[in-house]
Amino acid sequence: MRQDVEFKSCGTTIRAHLYMPEGKGPFPIVVMAGGWCYVKELVQPEYAKVFAGAGIAALVFDYRNFGDSDGDIRQHLDPWAQIEDYYNAISYAETLPNIRKDRIGIWGISYSGGHVLVVGATDPRVRCIVSNIPVVDGYLTMKSVHSALAFRDLQQLILDDRRHRLATGEYGYMPMSSETPAQDLSTWPFPEVTSAFVKFKNTVAPNHEHRNTIASTEMLMSYDVSPFLGRILNVPTFMSVAEGDDITLWEKEIEVFNRIATPKKQLQVCEDTSHMTLYSNMSRLEFLAQKGKTFLVEQLITRFA
Repeated sequence: MRQDVEFKSCGTTIRAHLYMPEGKGPFPIVVMAGGWCYVKELVQPEYAKVFAGAGIAALVFDYRNFGDSDGDIRQHLDPWAQIEDYYNAISYAETLPNIRKDRIGIWGISYSGGHVLVVGATDPRVRCIVSNIPVVDGYLTMKSVHSALAFRDLQQLILDDRRHRLATGEYGYMPMSSETPAQDLSTWPFPEVTSAFVKFKNTVAPNHEHRNTIASTEMLMSYDVSPFLGRILNVPTFMSVAEGDDITLWEKEIEVFNRIATPKKQLQVCEDTSHMTLYSNMSRLEFLAQKGKTFLVEQLITRFA
């Protein structure tokens, strides 16, 4: 039941997969996008199929500059442009036949787990939010995951790249991660990130590129969802965190969850796991997909019965 679809976001063509449930409809829909350097074939189809099997359509899109979508600065992650892509994906979802325009949820993981908190706080069309292992404070995260010396090097690389862009107009690139983080400066210095994403590229996600613009990391350092938490007043929100997650900082995620204004919220601590286990271990992924499905069904189907 998967269809290839496309829509425009600020003039750029965004390409997506639409997973439709069986039956007559009309159906609620959840809009989905991925995290850092994701493409739509990476992890998300496993979730989308579970949601579609429960009667909820799923629209999974590639951000501008990634995967099958257009965009002139490839592998460039501007979080606010990606949030704009979410808004426009919601607008596109409203135009789809056999879709309930008044029952739209949003789903995100890792970087997009933070994005959906912003979108849910600012777009009144959103009926519910599912935020998985989110990035919530880019500066604190980057400072935490790099050693003191590596963080100095990262800051210098960002400054050098900014000067280079002024002189040439060209964007510099750096690895998303590295198998030898002590030797190679990367955005996410964890060998398990490299091994997981290399496996995805060699199997289900050949469009994945394991690099990003240096400017993407600079923009990450200014990314913070905190100003939006008090604006999530009446949007039911589900957040999952991985026990001991030292990549997106589970202690910070729980702090953010506690600051979300709405009382209509649920926190799922995934025990005996890690950030990357929720990508690479199918039993953990299936567990979280089922939790997300239960929440989405409750918010987009059951509450209207």
